[in-house]
Amino acid sequence: MAARVLLGTPVVTAGQALAVLSGEQVPGISFIVMDSRLPAAVVAVLAGIAFGLSGTIFQTLLRNPLASPDVIGVTLGASAGTVVAMTVFGATGAALFWSALLGGLGTAVLILLVAGAGRAGAAGAVDNRFVLVGIGVGAALNSLISYLLTRISTRSAGDVMHWMIGSLSTSTWERARVLALALAVLVPVLMVLVTRLRILQLGDDMATGLGLSVPRTRIGLILVGVTLSALTVAVTGPLSFVAFLAGPLARMLLGRPSFPLAAAMGAAIVLLADVVGQNAVPSTALPAGVITGALGAPFLLWMLTRTPGSRDER
Repeated sequence: MAARVLLGTPVVTAGQALAVLSGEQVPGISFIVMDSRLPAAVVAVLAGIAFGLSGTIFQTLLRNPLASPDVIGVTLGASAGTVVAMTVFGATGAALFWSALLGGLGTAVLILLVAGAGRAGAAGAVDNRFVLVGIGVGAALNSLISYLLTRISTRSAGDVMHWMIGSLSTSTWERARVLALALAVLVPVLMVLVTRLRILQLGDDMATGLGLSVPRTRIGLILVGVTLSALTVAVTGPLSFVAFLAGPLARMLLGRPSFPLAAAMGAAIVLLADVVGQNAVPSTALPAGVITGALGAPFLLWMLTRTPGSRDER
């Protein structure tokens, strides 16, 4: 966070930053710190936490490291909802948050229905169908977004494409408050559900025998994961692969799934991507989504080559 606030053009010294944070008005520097860089750093942390938690929910629930909101179409559902609201209805402000949430939830419901989550069958089969159906639905949503972009003006399409990359350049304290409020509500709910998730990992039959309502627990976890992802997409755009990267990296470090560490990893990834994007290329600021996409794509390929062997070992 210090690097995100201090580095850039112009460079802000630590003394100047501390003076501004203590309430002193430093001409030029006060605006840079309080209205530009610090809000971006705070939004980066909150967005990373939300994406990290969301990705870990899906990866743990579906027992598949590839099952992040980016891969299974939930993020694209939120993006499609926002793009439809922007291009068809001209929505702005708070309407975009509701559009992203409805788009993400609608996509999750569609995937659940098509995958047959309510039908009888082995848990692993349902989980695999959920992932495969999600990839297919995501491809359809991507086509919808591409079609909408051809129906609007070049300038509007450019604005939408810039948002679709994922960027923190429009971060404000108001957007930070939205994410903070969402986390303040959803994290306690997730803490309650995580204890049930651990029981669910014993297997559906065992969990049912212990008195757990398996369908209700699954739906509750999916709703929390979708809401975290969708609201964050509405604020920052779909920052590629953050939800996908955070959980596996935390698992590599700790040796087991960890929601707190995944949240910290998500925050670190988004912050690092924004710092690199703002400072890597002189006189050019790259959106954070460009950096996260560059990091996530090779990691996804590595996971695809590694997963079958890992299953055989288990």
